[in-house]
Amino acid sequence: MKYRICDYICANITAIVMKSPLAYKHLYGLIGYPLVHSFSREFFNQKFMAEGIDARYINFEIEDIGQLMNVIAEYPNLNGLNVTAPYKEAVIPLLDSIDDDARKIGAVNVIRFIRDKDTGSLLDLRGHNSDVVGFGKTLPSILTPQRDKAMVLGTGGAAKAVRTALQLYGIEAQLVSRRKSEHVLIYEEITRAMVASYKLIINATPVGKYPDNDKCPDFPYRFLTREHMCYDLIYNPEETLFMKNAARYGAETKNGLEMLLLQAFDSYEIWTREDFEI
Repeated sequence: MKYRICDYICANITAIVMKSPLAYKHLYGLIGYPLVHSFSREFFNQKFMAEGIDARYINFEIEDIGQLMNVIAEYPNLNGLNVTAPYKEAVIPLLDSIDDDARKIGAVNVIRFIRDKDTGSLLDLRGHNSDVVGFGKTLPSILTPQRDKAMVLGTGGAAKAVRTALQLYGIEAQLVSRRKSEHVLIYEEITRAMVASYKLIINATPVGKYPDNDKCPDFPYRFLTREHMCYDLIYNPEETLFMKNAARYGAETKNGLEMLLLQAFDSYEIWTREDFEI
């Protein structure tokens, strides 16, 4: 099945000359597991080709975060990585440093490789987080006076970034998970009154992403109204089951494509900026 989102990202792209990733001056990529859902590779390779940049972006589907060091050793031209589930938190101990924002969030989705300009030797693996910027820039278009509180489904790296962005806008955020913990609700505890109070519902879990299109968080969708916005960070499929269920009860919906593009722009700026300190 073809998705319109893929057609959007891949529009006007022509055939890319296939050569070894080691033959490019700059190499970037994505680490996570699984990666069948991701469009980042197509997006960045289209950008590199359109702008005449001698670079390539490839997926590194690793089953264990410890394999990251093998990837780094195999590709000495690697200059940056994106990090997706389930490694946004697990990658932190493997880094040499992380910036203040990523440290506060407790999650990394961008790794910058700082290399010696003369020898190419790796000086520093530095962690950053572009999810906060990407998600935050999408908020002004969906906020209303009624949407002053948010319920965030999930407690992983993406949820932490979302909560941080919401706090910057002065929006109270309540985390929801399948497992009970301090300050975190479980789905069974969500009442009609709670849903009425939280008009912004954000799915920051991977539940429902391709190829598991028939799954969705166990949220009480029947309590939703036309005043609600249900925002799914997933972008493949274009309309998730979470969004379909929300729309049935009149809620406005949004997927994660805009956030994907905005955080991708920020990732590239992080990788290519000149100013840094070791």
